Amino acid sequence: MPARRQFIQFAAKTGILLGALFLVTVLLAAVPGHRAPAAQPQESQQSPASPAPQPQKMDPNMPGMDMDDAKANEAHAVHDMTPGHHDAHNLHMYMTALRPQTPEDAARADEVITQLRAEIEKYKDYHVALDDGYKIFLPHLPQPEYHFTNYVNGFLEAVTFDPSRPTSLLYKKTSTGFKLVGAMYTMPKRASEDQLNARLPLSVATWHLHTNLCMPPREQRRTADWTRFGLRGSIATQEACDAAGGRFHPVIFGWMVHVYPYEDSVDKIFAMHHHD
Repeated sequence: MPARRQFIQFAAKTGILLGALFLVTVLLAAVPGHRAPAAQPQESQQSPASPAPQPQKMDPNMPGMDMDDAKANEAHAVHDMTPGHHDAHNLHMYMTALRPQTPEDAARADEVITQLRAEIEKYKDYHVALDDGYKIFLPHLPQPEYHFTNYVNGFLEAVTFDPSRPTSLLYKKTSTGFKLVGAMYTMPKRASEDQLNARLPLSVATWHLHTNLCMPPREQRRTADWTRFGLRGSIATQEACDAAGGRFHPVIFGWMVHVYPYEDSVDKIFAMHHHD
């Protein structure tokens, strides 16, 4: 019996170690290491705007990125997904192009919508989402849409797709709490567009990446000109970032796509933001 107990303890420790290694592997996959898929534009002027949330955590140990950088850009990134800040020419966002639609695409998208709607019905009570491990991102920051994110789901989405297991739930704030309006799926930024298409057809859904980030020198962060730096800044090339003494990241976070399964048309269901 003692030998059996020792074996069980050993197996448990091994499972924990393998789980930790898996999480590290997923986080390392988010380290900027390849060129953004969109052509990098020249520096231009954009006015700053108020921040909002971003669902995927960044690794504060990635080269050139620390915890303050990560938190700032998680907030700024979701602002780019809110109404008025999501067009395809955004300096810091790359969006997949719509492909020709096939009957198979439509059927597959329908199946995803059906499974998602059935699974998240229980989360219309946002307390259930909190009990199931979803965390509100930046709950005290006024936002058009709040991301309740389950980071375990996000890790799993890196390797497998389950339409009933979104990375984030999307809520609108109400006078009595939160109203469920949709969900978000994610994939690692290294994923190809064909891999995205295999999960949610690019003929109906638009996936996006946050790109071309220039962070100011660390010693200048408190006094930096944020109309030039960050995900709301005008610097969007390696050359311009180098000239400003900044730290350039071609791509941050991973691929994301929003789904609003309670809407009545495909363009609204797979929109970048909820239609009021």
